Amino acid sequence: MYKAITATLSALALSLPALVLADAGHGPEFGKPGDPKKVSRTIEITSGDDMRYRPAEIAVKRGETVRFVVKNTGKVAHELVLGSMKELKAHAELMRKHPGMEHEEPNQAFVNPGETREIVWQFTRAGTVDFACTVPGHFEAGMTGKVVVSARRP
Repeated sequence: MYKAITATLSALALSLPALVLADAGHGPEFGKPGDPKKVSRTIEITSGDDMRYRPAEIAVKRGETVRFVVKNTGKVAHELVLGSMKELKAHAELMRKHPGMEHEEPNQAFVNPGETREIVWQFTRAGTVDFACTVPGHFEAGMTGKVVVSARRP
C-alpha cells in the first residue's frame, strides 16, 4: 500500500508542472518555448543569495524570441520560472510541500550554485509576465521579477 501511494504521489509531483503549464496559459497566454535558431537577443540574469535577480525587470517586444542565460552567483540553488503570479504562487506552494521535487519545463531553469542554465522563450502577447524563484523560502523573500512585453513587434 505504501509503495502504491508513494508511486502515485511521485507521478503527480512529476506531472504537476506540466499540468500547470498546460492549464495555466503558458501557451497562448504569454508565449511558448522558442526556437534557439531564431533568438533575437540574449539577456543574462543573475540570481544570488540576497534573494534578488539582476535585472529584475526586462523589456521585450511581442513576437521576440529571447535567450535568458540564468547564472547562479550564490551558494544555494535557485531557479527562474516564467509565469503568472498565480502560477508562481501555486508552484511555490508545491515546492514547499515537496522540497526535493525535481522538474524541468521549457519555462523553468533550476540552477545550482556556480552554474548557468538557459531558457529560450518567444513572447507572443503584450503585457507583463512574472518570473520567480520557487525554491522554498525564496519566493517569500521577494525573489521575483517581471518581463514587460510591448505590443510592437521587433
